[in-house]
Amino acid sequence: MIPCRPLLLPGLVLAGSLLASAFVRADAITDWNERGVAAVAAARLSPDAQSRSLAMMHIAMFEAVNSIQPRYAPYRKQLPAEPGALPQAAAAAAAHQVLVKLFADQAKDFDAAYQADLAKLPDGPGKASGVRLGEQSAAATLAEREKDGSTAPIAYRPFTQPGKYVPTTFPASSTWHALTPFVIKSGKQFRPAAPYALTEAKWAADYNEVKRMGAKTGSARNAEQTEIAQFWQIVGAATYNPVTRQVAAAKGLDLTDNARLFALSSIASADTAIAIFDAKYAHNFWRPVTAIRNGDIDGNDATVLDAAWEPFIATPMHPEYPCAHCTFQGAAAGVLQVLYGDSPAKFSLTSTAAPGVTRSFTRLSDYVAEVVNARIYEGVHYRTSGDVGAALGRSIAEHVVQNCLQPLH
Repeated sequence: MIPCRPLLLPGLVLAGSLLASAFVRADAITDWNERGVAAVAAARLSPDAQSRSLAMMHIAMFEAVNSIQPRYAPYRKQLPAEPGALPQAAAAAAAHQVLVKLFADQAKDFDAAYQADLAKLPDGPGKASGVRLGEQSAAATLAEREKDGSTAPIAYRPFTQPGKYVPTTFPASSTWHALTPFVIKSGKQFRPAAPYALTEAKWAADYNEVKRMGAKTGSARNAEQTEIAQFWQIVGAATYNPVTRQVAAAKGLDLTDNARLFALSSIASADTAIAIFDAKYAHNFWRPVTAIRNGDIDGNDATVLDAAWEPFIATPMHPEYPCAHCTFQGAAAGVLQVLYGDSPAKFSLTSTAAPGVTRSFTRLSDYVAEVVNARIYEGVHYRTSGDVGAALGRSIAEHVVQNCLQPLH
């Protein structure tokens, strides 16, 4: 099975009736996106696992809606849709079933939202057939991902010498590179080249920038830069899905187009997570807190050690290169840029890490650039790692949009 293979459907006829068309709106997709983002946060999933869950939900919704109103090549295959099936019911049923399966302890909340959604639709065969189609789509998606490697045991071997102590907390997501991708061929397909040699001037420039700007105490950050550092401690789906929702609203997309947009964005983000951890563990580059406390052993006279240096925030437990935040933002923004350009709408974000603060943007490139800067201000990444991560995410976004869910005509 090759997902997203372009498919031509001769004699294509829309299965939805006029009654169904009257209820075609974007609400079901964005509503369930918001619920899904809240669900993965409540489950305390890592950003990579969050992206997998949301990709599954949005693929199931897209496949169901697009089978009723076939406008794009399916992700897997077009499902048989009964005449008059309501796409809103199909979308809600697909999302509900995926989330209940993934997060059974939150089922009560999902059930209440689902019943409220169905109550807005007219009773009759169209609603019932839409529900059946959505459930079928969800079941197919769940089955396809059942053995994708997401539950692989941690096999990470700490770097050590016999008898020597090393920290005993395992790094995060060391097996995620081997997850079955959604569209890309493998995690290493877009693997960036190795970072610079430690003797290079560029390494010294990056080292000294993060040492100066990312310190916990005595940094050169101004008040706004510190606010940005605090703000971008948020991680995962909540850092990019609200942007997609705002752009979708500004563009006034109908249900099918909205389902496609969120499927593309979620697929790109999920495949990006695989590529991130492939690159991180392939290159195994050291974090600033390690490098700055060992600045006397890198062979570069322009890097001076500070044995007491600490980053502004706690350093994430995985290798440094490339920046994961920056790669996720590059992917999510990249999908929107390919489809709508760099300035599709004004958008803003809030953060649980900085209550009362709102960051607003008119260009997607500025949004990505702020994340690159934020990770320097936080003391956990170098500029090169941020730039490489953003480019990696953009490359995967372009690949997904160009090779998946293409228009049929």
